[in-house]
Amino acid sequence: MTEIENITIGSVLKRMRKSLKYSQEELAFKSGLDRTYISMLERNVKQPTITTIFLLSDAMNMKPSEFVQLLEVEFEGYIIKRTTI
Repeated sequence: MTEIENITIGSVLKRMRKSLKYSQEELAFKSGLDRTYISMLERNVKQPTITTIFLLSDAMNMKPSEFVQLLEVEFEGYIIKRTTI
């Protein structure tokens, strides 16, 4: 199994946005988030808060749990590297 440090939403978010035929601008408008923030999420530059997950999910007409399920599938088989601070 492969180790990763973070679960990122970028690829799942971009795939869902494109499947809905939304531009980043349209998703930003529907979610109340900034387009540059959407871009940073898709490029895994930023990590979303739970509130952001809820806003994005609502904008894409899905439950937050459905979005998280897509992340589960995306990262199935990976081990999250545990680090101490």
